[in-house]
Amino acid sequence: MGENGWRWNDAWIFVSLVIASGAGRHRRSATSRRPEGVRLTDVLSTADHLNHAIPQRHEVEAAVQRLVGAGLVSVADGWFRITAEGEQLWRTRPRAGVATMVDTVQGVLTRRHAPGSADWILDEADHAAAVQEYAVRSIPSPRRSPEGHSGER
Repeated sequence: MGENGWRWNDAWIFVSLVIASGAGRHRRSATSRRPEGVRLTDVLSTADHLNHAIPQRHEVEAAVQRLVGAGLVSVADGWFRITAEGEQLWRTRPRAGVATMVDTVQGVLTRRHAPGSADWILDEADHAAAVQEYAVRSIPSPRRSPEGHSGER
């Protein structure tokens, strides 16, 4: 694929954003104080689940720049959102199973959209903080015995 075409990482990040956001099924009401969308930590968590790897800062930055420029994603105040056009792409993609979801989306992107370019920058510290938050979330809590019971008889 040419230098200006969609990359596999673009599709990986897009699918991660869609899944992390619930594919539009769990939208916040207009009266909710919490903005609609997901944080970077949620995107990284979903990306790790899909590909058993946490995307590097430059991978996220490049993909989001191209997705925002194509009108499929928006980012504001640290919240990532799938646009109406992005939701339409997701809902009308061919169904090929979870194992090939990213590959399927990359094919759809290639056929239906040109990658764009946006001036969005992912700060190194923001990426590192999101990775750290994800790592802390991933540590299982130690099991504790019920209060007053030591487990011995």
